[in-house]
Amino acid sequence: MEFQRARTDEQREQRRRVILDTAADMLSGMPVAELSLNELSRRVGLAKSNVLRYFETREAVLLELLATELQEWVDALGKDRPMPGGDLRDRSDGLAALLAESLAARPMLCDLASAQAAVLERNVSTEVVLSHKRAVRASAEHLARTIMRVLPELGRAEALQVISIALLMTSAIWPRSHPTEALLEAYRIEPVLAELDPGFAAALRGTLQLSISGLIARRSLDESR
Repeated sequence: MEFQRARTDEQREQRRRVILDTAADMLSGMPVAELSLNELSRRVGLAKSNVLRYFETREAVLLELLATELQEWVDALGKDRPMPGGDLRDRSDGLAALLAESLAARPMLCDLASAQAAVLERNVSTEVVLSHKRAVRASAEHLARTIMRVLPELGRAEALQVISIALLMTSAIWPRSHPTEALLEAYRIEPVLAELDPGFAAALRGTLQLSISGLIARRSLDESR
């Protein structure tokens, strides 16, 4: 793809969109760790120096993708399947399952989230971080309102804690749920060793079920004082 120099805001935004779309396409076939700025530039059809006119670093590209993926996940919740109903236990466990399974269906989001703190936020300016965190906060507030509609037993603070736990555990569980060939062979030889690695969706669902139950119980205790 060949570009002439962008001279208008519309053209510059188009360049940014092409760079982001190309990076997303690359991540559909490779992990975040393998995406290089050189290869991204080659696929976009721009010199590396020109890509850096639109994004200050590779990590800045990936942080913007992460914010977009997060927003799309939040917007899609409840559209493909209904929000859980029933008694408190059914709603709590149903919400945990919905969050876990919907995240598992978005490998790019999970991979980006797992690299966020250790990699993506380490080579960007304060301006980029502020823009990213503001976008994440907006998505979190949206999701918190959804959580409170399902579980009015939780307040805003507890709903935000559920989101924080979901994303933190995603960053920890996702890499473990994609073992190396050596680990897979070890599990084949001694299947009992795999019991501590139940799989991403199951591990995240279980963690969220316990966390939601604990937050509801703690809120009830606080209100009874």
